[in-house]
Amino acid sequence: MKKIIVLAILVCAVSVFVFAEDFAVQTVTGRVERESGNKKVAVIAGDTIDGEAVIHTGVGASLVLRDKDGKSFTINAAKNGKVAELTKAAAGIRIGGNVTRTDTTTVGRTTTQVGTASARASDQAADDDIAAE
Repeated sequence: MKKIIVLAILVCAVSVFVFAEDFAVQTVTGRVERESGNKKVAVIAGDTIDGEAVIHTGVGASLVLRDKDGKSFTINAAKNGKVAELTKAAAGIRIGGNVTRTDTTTVGRTTTQVGTASARASDQAADDDIAAE
């Protein structure tokens, strides 16, 4: 049983290195750094970054990466984390879209008064004044 558990851990550890994806740096704007040991090293266009590398993008900085399939990922300002995780987050965002129908008619629309916190507070104050008398 112990051998099976050790073998499973070993297979998982090896698969991390086998399936780790490399990204090519296309463009860098602003201050972008990656961790290398205990130091932070500047990232420049043309570098290759491992998916497990930790990067830091400064304020106003951005980074465009390309994977082995040719798909581009943009990592915006003030992002810190592993490249693989940041590219997954960037891939999940869809920018753009089309409006297919806009309802601008006023038929069937009603407006009602909506109580706000300040209105409720002033009503409560008036009730308190009446109760005090």
